[in-house]
Amino acid sequence: MSGPAAAGLSVLTAYLLCGPLLCAAASSQQPNDRPIIGVLAQENLPGDQFARGSSYIAASYIKFLESAGARVAPIRINRTEKEYVKIFNSINGLLLPGGDVDIQTSQFSRAARIFYNLALKANNAGDYFPIWGTCQGFQQLSVLTARKNLLTLTKTKAVALPLILTPAAQSSRLFRNFPRDVLQSLANKNITSNFHSWSLSIQNFTRNAKLKMFYRVLSTNSDGKKEFISTMEAYRYPFYAVQWHPEKSPFEWIDKPGMVHTVSAVRISFYTGSFFVSEAMKSRHRFSNPAEEDKALIYNFSPVYRGLNAIFIQNYYFD
Repeated sequence: MSGPAAAGLSVLTAYLLCGPLLCAAASSQQPNDRPIIGVLAQENLPGDQFARGSSYIAASYIKFLESAGARVAPIRINRTEKEYVKIFNSINGLLLPGGDVDIQTSQFSRAARIFYNLALKANNAGDYFPIWGTCQGFQQLSVLTARKNLLTLTKTKAVALPLILTPAAQSSRLFRNFPRDVLQSLANKNITSNFHSWSLSIQNFTRNAKLKMFYRVLSTNSDGKKEFISTMEAYRYPFYAVQWHPEKSPFEWIDKPGMVHTVSAVRISFYTGSFFVSEAMKSRHRFSNPAEEDKALIYNFSPVYRGLNAIFIQNYYFD
């Protein structure tokens, strides 16, 4: 098939793969090349001798986004819903980081729920707004979508794994533009850092209609006994979740199993970060004025060095 018929088939195929909202955003001609992505803070870890205030963000998530061409606005916990609405309308995407808080009762989960609902509403109205969840962020998204906690314990603390890519990975928004050798590295090398005790099992995912209808599974993994989902993206929304840590390879340096600093691992971090920043470039949100924008940026805060043996080598702390 060639000519107009082939072109028409290509357009139809793309439309079915990404949905009307995602395809409309993808065809936008003027990307926002000054994106600002919000990173949600969370309650300080118990026993953190460096802690100041009530919450923190690991600096590796900030660097992950900045190295891909975005600026970052920290989003603090314990704010009003009205304040979160104002922030939402000012930023171009949201990253939910890894950590160790209760993803049903914490202030982190409360804020994540507010932003998730705002993003659903905005995207339904044609207002593009992407969300990325890493590790705990992956788990938080699963709870928000399922409206219940379906996580199960796995032996995946401090281990590097290859991804078992599903057939859907090749045509996914997240992976389809990755170079072939990068995808091959993901599938064949132990280079994705896993530091989680809880996972979304394939069994629990497939038994839950809300999750199954909302997310496309892009990769799975196993701890030897339980198979779990390691990468997924929403069908009709620009929401992405990885149970592994792309930010750790270039920016965290604790010497323990699961940490990988090879060229392949660093390249994967770059391509995942660049993908999400490219999604944020499709958002048209902006701050009301330059002064408000300046005040919101991470540059107003200084990271605290916590030592080479810390799980997070640097943290930002907030009141």
